[in-house]
Amino acid sequence: MKLLMIEDNTSVAEMMAMFFQKEKWEVVNAYDGEEGLAKFKEAPDSFDIITLDLNLPKMDGMQVAKEIRQISETVPLIMLTARDTESDQVLGLELGADDYVTKPFSPITLIARIKALHRRAEVGTEVGAEQAEPEAKKDGFDVETDHFKLSTKTREAYLNGKQIEGLTPKEFDLLHTLSKSPKQVFSREQLLQLVWDYEYYGDERTVDAHIKKLRQKIEKVGPQIIQTVWGVGYKFDDSGLDQ
Repeated sequence: MKLLMIEDNTSVAEMMAMFFQKEKWEVVNAYDGEEGLAKFKEAPDSFDIITLDLNLPKMDGMQVAKEIRQISETVPLIMLTARDTESDQVLGLELGADDYVTKPFSPITLIARIKALHRRAEVGTEVGAEQAEPEAKKDGFDVETDHFKLSTKTREAYLNGKQIEGLTPKEFDLLHTLSKSPKQVFSREQLLQLVWDYEYYGDERTVDAHIKKLRQKIEKVGPQIIQTVWGVGYKFDDSGLDQ
């Protein structure tokens, strides 16, 4: 696996490089935002994952994330930052980060998150295609109700005939996970494991931030179908649309 680590703290970069080497991963380091973006632009298809510090000289991490997402919508991106406010986290996820790790962090935790994201990126498409064959209906949709349709082959979802546009890969996977089990309540821990493949290391706020963005996109085309079950988690339920 080849990583791009955009991190201005040389101590953090050197420490993580040692851990990456133990995993036999290749790492390319960049120490400011402009350098990191330039190295990504040189060979955007060569990197399997990016770790990106939020507070960077020359170009802020948020801007770097935005630029990276304009080039690639799918390269896994983990933000690393000393900021720990919900607004910063949500903004980072809105700009396309797949996950958010707050400093100080355990190297073992970061490596686990990297492995999980990489694993999902590597096998997600193949697994989705394999599962779609036996599940998909004749019209090509894997999930279909009176109001909602979703296809893993085209990565498209529709509510009352209108496409839910602009879904990121994680938002689509989250919607698929919830909608294929209507009315089933999923805890945040379950969603971290099913969508992000994090069993022990995930931050539950990652789920909340993605749910928030997913709901905003759903509401552009129709009523809300992702419901909160207070104290438990979330569920997909479009039965109320019949009333």
